[in-house]
Amino acid sequence: MGQESLQAFQHQVGDVLLRHRSFLDVSSKYQESNGRVNRAITKAVTECGCLRIEAGCQPFEEAIALSEMKNRFDTHLTGHLCDHCLDTVKEELGKNLFYMTALCNLLDIKVEEVIEKESKKLSTLGIFNLR
Repeated sequence: MGQESLQAFQHQVGDVLLRHRSFLDVSSKYQESNGRVNRAITKAVTECGCLRIEAGCQPFEEAIALSEMKNRFDTHLTGHLCDHCLDTVKEELGKNLFYMTALCNLLDIKVEEVIEKESKKLSTLGIFNLR
């Protein structure tokens, strides 16, 4: 998504958010949307079964170079989201993005600046960001 698209989306969010313009409303809706994203992914595991979680201890060996560690850690996910679950997760992520953008609007922050700042930090720190 280009800079113009981000600006257009942020403007669009500002135009359509009418009833719940209070910071408290937007903040609580953003938090709720985070939960709904997690719930949609959980349902893909527990109800549909298209995803499976197979978790265990992540081995950490100090002798390995940091650049190689990424290949040693597992996501703990197997399978792929089916079309239905994929649509649901995308929908919930979209709502989450909407409310994050609404928070940016209320706080007079440009979404593109948030993304640019995070990208610069990741570029500068690279693997040493360790998230």
